[in-house]
Amino acid sequence: MKRSHAAYGMMVLAVVVCLVFLASPGRDTRKPVFGDDAPKNLRKVSGTVRKGDVLSRLFQRNNLHVADLSRVKEAADGVYDLGKLSSGRPYSMTIDTDDRLNSLTYWIDDDTYLSLSRDGESLTAAIEKVEYDKRQLSFSGIIEDNLVASLGPGRDAVLLALDLSDIFAWDIDFNTDLRKGDTFRIVVEGLFSGNTFRKFGDILSAEFINDGQRYLAYRYDVKGHAGYYDVEGRPLKRAFLKAPLNFRRISSYYSGRRLHPILKVYRPHKGIDYVAAAGTPVSALGDGVVHFAGCRGGYGRLVIIRHRNGYSTWYGHLSRITKGIRSGSRVAQGDIIGRVGSTGLATGPHLHFEMRVAGRAVNPLAIRSVRAEPLGAGHRTRFRKYVASMERRLAEAMPLTGTSIPSMLASVERE
Repeated sequence: MKRSHAAYGMMVLAVVVCLVFLASPGRDTRKPVFGDDAPKNLRKVSGTVRKGDVLSRLFQRNNLHVADLSRVKEAADGVYDLGKLSSGRPYSMTIDTDDRLNSLTYWIDDDTYLSLSRDGESLTAAIEKVEYDKRQLSFSGIIEDNLVASLGPGRDAVLLALDLSDIFAWDIDFNTDLRKGDTFRIVVEGLFSGNTFRKFGDILSAEFINDGQRYLAYRYDVKGHAGYYDVEGRPLKRAFLKAPLNFRRISSYYSGRRLHPILKVYRPHKGIDYVAAAGTPVSALGDGVVHFAGCRGGYGRLVIIRHRNGYSTWYGHLSRITKGIRSGSRVAQGDIIGRVGSTGLATGPHLHFEMRVAGRAVNPLAIRSVRAEPLGAGHRTRFRKYVASMERRLAEAMPLTGTSIPSMLASVERE
């Protein structure tokens, strides 16, 4: 019996000793839940590049380990020049608890970004393209003052107005032809990331009723080249634009007798004066070859372009001529050839524009250039089906009356 009590006491003592040993603060030999190579807690920072920013300044601003600066430059070498950071472009970073860079995303433009990510002690870099979710958006509006005001505030609305005016540029001058009460309907691609609107894509179809005249446009692809066509399949593009710059007013029309504002004598005015802010881009009215680019008397800085069939166009009082525009250089319709100014005999910033046929001045507003041939028979069935689908979407257009594009897009994002 005594031996049994003694054995029992020895067992209790052994258990107590084991418990004390396990509770003592010795070395923990258990395998950790997270190994050394497991991801550490990361903090995310984001911002926009400020004027004068360089990569080292971004590192300093976000308290990054200086050793990673050279690794980032090495990784990006041959992929993207990080010395060309653009003011206003967004970026984001993930940083670990040791202030080491784990990843960097820098938006080169709205569609492309530089992606850097950590792989052990090194970083890898790649240029990535954004994959947008495309949705068809349709809305309508009424002209009260001008097209931009009718679409509402914001950069996206302004760019959309410019795109729409470019589509109908051969038929409508969006500064001189617009009337209060004109209406428009648009079907346009909305590019989304997740459920967040990023920007507009291509206008797929549009209707514009100007002074009672209805104009239609449908974007259609022929052999990889997209263009805009009317309901009969005829290209909207013509040999000449209606005017060489967007959103302007005419201060002086083509006239056989006009009082010159500086010389104070009556003389013919063989062109049109478009008033616009200094620096406004001036575009070539059509394809051609530059005949003259330089200074000439009262015209100031002048560009003359020769076109087919004996036509030439003159662009005077420019503040500057675009680099590369010189005698003999070829230009395409819509190419920017200079900027509005007041050089030569001019009382203020405006473009003096002339058109000549075989050397004789003609009224540019009276010229109607001929359209190209319509789509071939092989495209008619598919084009008609496309027109029918776009007509349905135009009929569903959401009115912008009492709202604006930003608020409309906000409602789309909530859906």
